[in-house]
Amino acid sequence: MRKLKITELNRLTAEEYKASHKTSVVVVLDHIRSLNNVGSVFRTADAFRMEAVYLCGITATPPHAEIHKTALGAEDTVTWYYFKETIDAVRDLKQQGYVICAVEQAEGSISLEKLSSDENKKYAVVVGHEVKGVQQEVVDVCDMCIEIPQFGTKHSLNVSVAAGIVLWDFFRKLNHSALD
Repeated sequence: MRKLKITELNRLTAEEYKASHKTSVVVVLDHIRSLNNVGSVFRTADAFRMEAVYLCGITATPPHAEIHKTALGAEDTVTWYYFKETIDAVRDLKQQGYVICAVEQAEGSISLEKLSSDENKKYAVVVGHEVKGVQQEVVDVCDMCIEIPQFGTKHSLNVSVAAGIVLWDFFRKLNHSALD
C-alpha cells in the first residue's frame, strides 16, 4: 500500500463544493462550549456534504481562530446560521419539514443501528452541550432521540465524535449511490 498524495484525492474546490448536491441533513449545535468541537463538526459536515450547521446559544460562530484550527476552512464552505435560542432553530426546521433527531440518551430513544431513514425526508440532528447534553425543552419538541450504543464504562462520547458517528450513518443511509 502507498499513501495517496493530496493531488490524488480529487477533492472538490470550494466553488464545486458549494454547487454540489448536499445530504438532506442539518446539524444543530445546542450550546456547544468548545470551539474545537465546533470546528470538528464543521469539518465532518463538509466531509459528508451536510446542508448546513445551525449554531445556537453559547456556540461560537466563525470567523474564529479556534474554530478554524479544527475546521481547516470547512467553516467557509459549509452553510451556517446562528440562533440565540436552540428551540427557535428547531421550530424553524420543523416548519421547513425536517424530522428532528436529538442525539441523546432518553426514554424511548432509538439505537443508532436500528435507525431507518427515508431518502425523501429531510433531517436535523441536534447535538448538545458537552456536560448537560441537549436541553430538555429541545428534546420535548424532537421527533425522536437517537442513542449511540456504548459498551465500556463511560456513558457518553465527545460531542464531535458523537456527531461524526451519527452524520456518517445518515450519509451512508441517504447516499447509497455515492458509496457504490
